Amino acid sequence: MEFSHKPVLLNECIEGLKIKPDGIYVDGTLGGAGHSIEILKRLSKKGMLIGIDRDEDALKAAKQKLSAYENVTYIHGNHDNIKEILEKLGIEKVDGILLDLGVSSYQLDEEKRGFSYMSDAILDMRMDQNQKLTAQDVVNTYSVQELERILWTYGEEKFAKQIANNIDKQRKIKKIKTTSELVEIIKKSIPLSKQNNGHPAKRTFQAIRIEVNNEIEPLFKTIKQSIEVLKPGGRLCVITFHSLEDRSVKKAFTEEEGICTCPKDLPYCVCGCKSEGKIINKKPIEATKEEQNENSRSKSAKLRIFEKN
Repeated sequence: MEFSHKPVLLNECIEGLKIKPDGIYVDGTLGGAGHSIEILKRLSKKGMLIGIDRDEDALKAAKQKLSAYENVTYIHGNHDNIKEILEKLGIEKVDGILLDLGVSSYQLDEEKRGFSYMSDAILDMRMDQNQKLTAQDVVNTYSVQELERILWTYGEEKFAKQIANNIDKQRKIKKIKTTSELVEIIKKSIPLSKQNNGHPAKRTFQAIRIEVNNEIEPLFKTIKQSIEVLKPGGRLCVITFHSLEDRSVKKAFTEEEGICTCPKDLPYCVCGCKSEGKIINKKPIEATKEEQNENSRSKSAKLRIFEKN
């Protein structure tokens, strides 16, 4: 299986951002810079792009890809700290933010990083190589109950209990160190008749990656912070690949739009409801059938867009 480097929902994101040539834009998940290069093509020399990624290797690769552009600021950091990052740059508000959540094709293709169940590597899965917690730590030190919870919650894995129990049996014999060792355990835990819907390890690897990189917990706060740093008319585009991510984004958008609780027959609002802006698309935008066929990663992608008042 090959992972496409083509950015997901590219045209829909560029359209959603409503790019102003002289504006300031943030790509909070720079990755392979596929979205960024299209943003930069639409910016004048007065415009500016801030590219954030917690993966230093991804930043290096993006710098090479975007070397023709001078109006880019590269930040090794986490989009969860977007407000702090902008403050350090002396920027109060921006015209648009893009967050393409989840693992990038760049990381999946780097076999030694241990993100992929398709190649043999040391279990790692850290987006930021400076952090301590690795996939090996999760697999070998978390309790059976914790493992089961993670696999069920973050991976929606129906065989979470069997996989967690079999991981525990194996690690008592010998520490689980590689992706292929983990894949073998997963394959033995799922009945053959149930292994026909994609790779059997897909959900487990996703769940462990989300846990290692703490991808869900801060997301709600990150979305609210991103909206806070937008200029009036500024847009936030968020691509999610997981139902929990999508739920967090939807909840934050709904709160920021404001829910008026006044009776419908009142001529004006008295409940004190404050709106920060509006949700542009009530239903998430999904990839076209054509894109889904070309890029398997786009199948679960959902794009939500918010515009600041």
